[in-house]
This record gives sequence, C-alpha cells and structure tokens, in this order.
Amino acid sequence: MISQENLIQAHLRIKPFIHRTPVLTSERIDKQTGCQLFFKCENFQKVGAFKARGAMNAALQVLHKNLENGLATHSSGNHAAALARAASIVGTSAYIVMPRTAPEIKKKAVLGYGGKIFECEPTLKAREEMLAEVIKKTGATEIHPFNNEHVIAGQASVAKELLEDIPKLDFVLAPVGGGGLLSGTALAVHYFSPTTQVIAGEPEGADDTYRSLQSGKIELSQANSIADGLLTSLGDKTFPIIQQHVKEVITVSDAEIIQAMRTIWETMKIIIEPSCAVPFAALLKQKEKFAGNRVGIILSGGNVDLEKVLKLFTS
Repeated sequence: MISQENLIQAHLRIKPFIHRTPVLTSERIDKQTGCQLFFKCENFQKVGAFKARGAMNAALQVLHKNLENGLATHSSGNHAAALARAASIVGTSAYIVMPRTAPEIKKKAVLGYGGKIFECEPTLKAREEMLAEVIKKTGATEIHPFNNEHVIAGQASVAKELLEDIPKLDFVLAPVGGGGLLSGTALAVHYFSPTTQVIAGEPEGADDTYRSLQSGKIELSQANSIADGLLTSLGDKTFPIIQQHVKEVITVSDAEIIQAMRTIWETMKIIIEPSCAVPFAALLKQKEKFAGNRVGIILSGGNVDLEKVLKLFTS
C-alpha cells in the first residue's frame, strides 16, 4: 500500500522539477453548471501534462548504477515526453515505444527532450512486445506509464496541491485511462480530505474502468475514442486502489468530450486536449449530481494536434 508518507515524500522530491500549477475558476461556467468549480490546470505543467510528476518521481528513485543503461517505457504521448525529460535531468538516455498513430506534437516533444522513439502498431500487445525487445537490447530500466507505485505517488501530488489550495471540496473529478492519475488522486483524497468523493470521467469507447468496477476484475479497453491518452486498460497496481477509493465512473461520448473541450477553450481561454476534457464532460452530463457543491476538476494536459482538433470543432 502506498502510504500517506510516500505521497508527502514524493511531492517534496519532485518539487524542484515541476510547476505548482494554478487553480482557475469561471463564474460563467459555475452559472452554467450550478456548482462551484475549481480547475487544477496541469495543462500548464512541464511537458504540458501531469505526467511530468510521476515520471520524475520514478526516475529520481532509480539506483545510480541502473541509470547507466537508460530508462524505457511505452506511451501514446504525455508519459513519453515526461520520461524523456526526466531522463535528461538525471543524465541518462530515454527509449520510448510509441504507437505510430500517436499525435505528432507528442512525438516531437519526445525528440525535443532527447528521447529515442521506436514506433509500433497501436495495440497494447504491440507496445509491450516492442518494449521488451528494446529493454533486452539496451538493458534500460522500465518506467511503466501508470502501473508503477512511484509513478502513482508522483501523480498524487496533483490532488494534494489542489486540496491544499482549495480545502473542503465535496468532489474531485479526474480522467481515467490506465489509472495512474486516478489512483493517485484517490489516495491523496483518502489521506488528506477523506470526506471528499472521487469520481472518474471515462470515454464510452474506452470504458474498461467502468466495466472493471462492475465485474470486479480488470477488463480490456476497446480503445475507441478521440481521447487518445485514455485508451489503455488498468493495471494490477492501479485497479485495487480505484476499486477501494473511487465512488463512481461516469462515461461520456466523443461528442460530449468535444463540447466540453470547446467550452473550456472558449470560456476559460486555455487549451486542453480531448483526454483532459473528459471529467468536465462527465460533470456536464450529470449536473444534477453536483449542483450546489464545491467540485475540483483535474485538467490533465494540453498537448493537442491543432489541425486535428480544429477539424473536430468544425465537423
């Protein structure tokens, strides 16, 4: 079990390497939703996403002798860039397996931080097989994008900061893909604000977390959504935490994700990516559940392929 002290130490460890991102509000959106919303803006984080936290915490805890052969992972984008950055900070190489369909902006970010990309087919099986080959050839240490306790503890610092800046929240909403952010959020809320309820937003086309909580076992993602950062299935480390501490999962359609993203862009004048819009879309879908409450929403990242997103807005 990841302890409260683990979360505190992780936050202290990564503080020199991350931004303490702002919490923004919008009177217009509050009126629209009937509740007080507090947006934790990880789209302003290093590498443009919360992933900078978990990757940094994990990299800082790899033994020096194991750093010589580099760090490796598979990722559709944000963790890839985060690990490439973390590797450059600790002075080693980064070997990143990415699906060939990953957004170009995310591939460019990896290369910009000095990472080496190995492209594969856009399936979990292909990613894992390619990563195994890379590790065999390089001897690199794997830093899994979400199913890693150091990564989870690092991601928990998002909610920890939110709860420090905005106490007495009734709900915290976060997106879920592999569950690193959601499990970290659930642990932070459990330790630092136990009366707050954690609810996840998930795409309908990748609703494995919803189905996993229904069945009591890890279900596979259909990986069919514009929310490219949320297409993976839960891990054996993230699922038990979510099962124990997350109250509910609300699923949303791609159309609802696009509308939520558009509302944030137009009203708050900030750029968020489709995966980031999912928890806000969940709130909009079930406004009556949150009416009159204080709600924290984690905006997970802002790395968008502008040409693709603009097509979504105009289609």
